[in-house]
Amino acid sequence: MTGRVREIWRHPIKSHGRERVTQVTLTRDAALPWDRRWAVAHDQSRFDADAPGWVPCREFTRCAQSAALQAIRARTDGTAGRITLSHPDRDDITIDPDDTDDAARFIAWARPLSNPDRALPARLVRAPDVAMTDSDYPSISLINLASHGAVEAQLGHEISPLRWRGNILFDGFDAWDEATWPGKRLRLGAVEMEVVEPIRRCMATTANPETGVRDAETLKALNEGFGHQDCGVYARVIQGGPLGEDDVIEVLN
Repeated sequence: MTGRVREIWRHPIKSHGRERVTQVTLTRDAALPWDRRWAVAHDQSRFDADAPGWVPCREFTRCAQSAALQAIRARTDGTAGRITLSHPDRDDITIDPDDTDDAARFIAWARPLSNPDRALPARLVRAPDVAMTDSDYPSISLINLASHGAVEAQLGHEISPLRWRGNILFDGFDAWDEATWPGKRLRLGAVEMEVVEPIRRCMATTANPETGVRDAETLKALNEGFGHQDCGVYARVIQGGPLGEDDVIEVLN
């Protein structure tokens, strides 16, 4: 059985905007280019700017605590190193995330979208050559659209697959086939990956990616319908190369 890559997404600032791309070049032991390159440290974060490195997601402002963040969209100008961010409740803003003044403008822009009852955004941060993925290794997240469809059926209505904030959306496999993939290798076009583990889902997925409003009980649907809280898998790139939409996916072992 083979499948196809249908959509490729990256999230330049963790939990603060998504961007669709049609083709990328992946590198061994690296995340998707520009994915989670920056993150927003909250006012209680222990992220150390003097010794920056990967830290757990709890150190950052996230969609799980602030649903409105789910509705941010991003457009990246890789040549200029600038990102334009859009949200239905905010005017667009264009920033160079590595510029101190722009980073401060971004924090002011994002603060009204953050839950005032949780830790608030304080700093836009980056660790050299380390993506702030939820996993403690550089991962690519893959979402099986058939599994997504099974969740929709359990809910009784359609939802956007963008709720899962995955990098690669694919089809052609049965629902939950990916649950058997940890430890196996995949070929996606010219790229090879090793699937590491399932992705356990959080409250971020209850929020609508168009409105930023919690409107679907995704976690209840997963637990009651399927006996787990997983959707998608994390994989590690073991052979880099170009990857594009419509590329074939096959399980190698």
